[in-house]
Amino acid sequence: MKPENPYARSFIRELAESGRYSFSSHDARSALGVSADAARVSLHRLIREGEIASPARGFYVIVPPEYRSLGCLPADQFIPALMQRSGLPYYAGLLTAAQYHGAAHHRPQEFQVMVDTRHLRIHCGRVRVAFFMRKRLRVIPLQNFNTPRGTITVSSPEATAFDLVGYQAQVGGLDQIVTVLSELAERIDPLRLVVAARAAPMPWSQRLGHLLERAGAAEKTANLKSFVKKSARETVVLLSGAPADRARRDADWKLIVNADVEAEA
Repeated sequence: MKPENPYARSFIRELAESGRYSFSSHDARSALGVSADAARVSLHRLIREGEIASPARGFYVIVPPEYRSLGCLPADQFIPALMQRSGLPYYAGLLTAAQYHGAAHHRPQEFQVMVDTRHLRIHCGRVRVAFFMRKRLRVIPLQNFNTPRGTITVSSPEATAFDLVGYQAQVGGLDQIVTVLSELAERIDPLRLVVAARAAPMPWSQRLGHLLERAGAAEKTANLKSFVKKSARETVVLLSGAPADRARRDADWKLIVNADVEAEA
């Protein structure tokens, strides 16, 4: 067995002391002054001992003692650094974003991230990160939240509402969406809702307006309703792929209501 590089532990300790909890394989190789293979051996040994983890190829995080049982840093503490290293615009979205805005009826099983290109899921210890492609990502209204390692970018409450409607299958269906909207509604600004609508497909506005009313937040929808009446050219179904021949119509939203929706208890 090759002896451990005596500087490997010093390297990660010094990083942590300086406030850095992520690094690349190139960073480690340069700091240790060894070959790529030798650096890999040292890093793999530290992974086996639980001191570091590797959420993505060539990218490592230091795992403090309080997160050893998790086997990784929490996703919100390394996703910003990973996305910066990858050069990808991103935001935390869907149920993850809803949780940041106080809609925590169901804690998401995975950390959900929106990107503008395909990205593999991350499995790091018990941490799971799912990536979803979002068109026009660079014009989505966003805001930052503090984490123990810096800040993370999250969709605004209004943009989160639109994404929930646009990614129905990925968030658990219409009943789940109405439940989350009922909790998210108090954070939604009616004027900003229309701003967010301009970055989303028109059918999302038609469905969201109806679902907000079903969630008991009709007072938030007046501006969006005016936007839909002026801009929507076609009547759409609430639930794609479901029968619509006997469904009722919601004229206010130019919507065929082909699914029963009920908030979860």
